[in-house]
Amino acid sequence: MKFSNTSFSKMLLIGFLSLWIYPSILSAQDVSGTWSGEIVLPTGNLPIVFHITSTPSGGYTTTVDSPNQGANGIETESTTLQDSILNIKIPLIQALYQGKLNADQTITGTFVQGRPIVLDLKKRKRPQEPVAPFPYKSEEVTVRNEADGINLAGTLTLPEKGTQFPAVVLVTGSGAQNRDEELMGHKPFLVIADYLTRHGIAVLRCDDRGTAASQGDHATATNEDFARDTEAALNYLRSRKEIDTKKIGIIGHSSGGTIAFHVAARDQRVAFVVSLAGAAVQGDSLMLKQVELIFKSEGMPDANWQTTKPILQNRYAILQQADKTTEELQKELYADVTKNMPPEQLKDMNTVQQLFSQINSMLTPWYLHFMRYDPTQDLKRIQCPVLALNGEKDIQVDATMNLKAIQQRIGENGNKNVTIKAYPKLNHLFQACERGKLEEYAQLEETISPEVLKDMMEWILK
Repeated sequence: MKFSNTSFSKMLLIGFLSLWIYPSILSAQDVSGTWSGEIVLPTGNLPIVFHITSTPSGGYTTTVDSPNQGANGIETESTTLQDSILNIKIPLIQALYQGKLNADQTITGTFVQGRPIVLDLKKRKRPQEPVAPFPYKSEEVTVRNEADGINLAGTLTLPEKGTQFPAVVLVTGSGAQNRDEELMGHKPFLVIADYLTRHGIAVLRCDDRGTAASQGDHATATNEDFARDTEAALNYLRSRKEIDTKKIGIIGHSSGGTIAFHVAARDQRVAFVVSLAGAAVQGDSLMLKQVELIFKSEGMPDANWQTTKPILQNRYAILQQADKTTEELQKELYADVTKNMPPEQLKDMNTVQQLFSQINSMLTPWYLHFMRYDPTQDLKRIQCPVLALNGEKDIQVDATMNLKAIQQRIGENGNKNVTIKAYPKLNHLFQACERGKLEEYAQLEETISPEVLKDMMEWILK
């Protein structure tokens, strides 16, 4: 049973390239939320997670995760709930889920991918997700990016009392994400916004361009485009009378942290930056370290990594050729990937399709820009205070490598107002974890460490 990660949400996982998500009686029913269960296979249990979101029209949309296979955000065609029967069509993996919603908020059902397999689901609870009523104001807003001619849909939360609030713009990591940075059944930006606003800090968070209610094309966007979206969000906050325009900063997670550095380097009005596992080295170096950490987290022998490392270095070098067309890069990558594969394997159309799918994911505008972009010069131009946080169990953005780069490079311009902190037990999402493995993200109830929330709030208010 195989899943494909069509959203390319957080990273390129180990695979061919890397070696390396009504009748009145039903009016009270609501199937939205995160549902998880396990498929029992001869090789062991396979966790499956459905993220079901209600739409303004009264319907639902769904993405699917298979955490153990590193497949997250798999898109679906349709989700319906009729007479307590849930149907989810997943054409990208030629699968279907059908289940009955029970009174105890469980779903009894079957997953069909070639053959039917029992898959019962339970609704996950995220204890940190805030529940209305809220002790602050929450306003749906439209942020205009004049440079690109698009509108971004967002939520601005403002403390109930007072004026001239400090404020932050939240910037999501890679992949198409909504304003809550919803992933793996968690809503970290919702939790962050709620916490900071309760402590007197206004927060603006927007759906990524081309995602949810925001305009634009996410598929063709790079971090340069997302930087302009961030600048538009900053300008929107500067237009609000409730905000102290001298105290507007950016909080960026993962590649959102890199975007925050880029924006702060060219806009001296940015009051501060908080980097949550922000990448501070060039993309190819970051990915090389990432795959190494994945190998270690999976318990693979070091000899396997030493064999794989030069293969990856060669493939990343191919991507650095900015003078080549996408078609030329595709041909080079395909030749490199297949040169040691048995001919009979290349006769399998499923194998060839998977190869091209992974190759093409490395040739998207975002990924090529990410792999070639070196944040060094931007870091050297940052004059504002910076708080850089990482989890020591983060296997996507290595804490030691990136915190060292942030402190050293920003310090080279004389800016000593840089605070770095590594949390021993936290992963890339800043959850307390055992090993930092990717499948833990969805399994953990914690969305973000309370210590991280407190550290950010206190630092910003200082």
